[in-house]
Amino acid sequence: MAMRVLVVDDEQMICESLCLLLEDSGFDVCTALDARAAFEHLHHGAFDAAIVDLRLPEMDGETFVQRAHRIQPGMHFLIHTGSSEYSPSPALERLGVRGEHVIHKPVPNIGVIVEALRDLQAG
Repeated sequence: MAMRVLVVDDEQMICESLCLLLEDSGFDVCTALDARAAFEHLHHGAFDAAIVDLRLPEMDGETFVQRAHRIQPGMHFLIHTGSSEYSPSPALERLGVRGEHVIHKPVPNIGVIVEALRDLQAG
C-alpha cells in the first residue's frame, strides 16, 4: 500500500510540483494551501506523513504540526522551510521531528524529499 502524504504549503506551485514528484515516486498525495484545508483532510482520512511549510496563513507550521499530531498521533512530519536557520523546537522534537526532518527551500535535489519520506516509512 502506498504511503499517504499530505503536503501543506501556501504556494500553489510548490504544492503542485511536490504532488507530481511524489505521485511519480509511488506516494498517495493530498495537498492543502492552508491549515484549515489540511485539517479537513486529516479529519477525513489517515495519513502516514505530512510535509509542512513553516509560514502558513492564519497558523504557523509548528502549531499546525502540534495540532495535527493530536488528530493523527502516528503521522510523521517533514518541515519544508525557506528559513536557513530553522531547527525544530523542543515541542516538535518531543513529537519526533529531528533536524534531519527539516528540508530547506529551495531544494536543489527534489529526490531528498522522497528519500526523507522513505526513511520515515522505514522507521
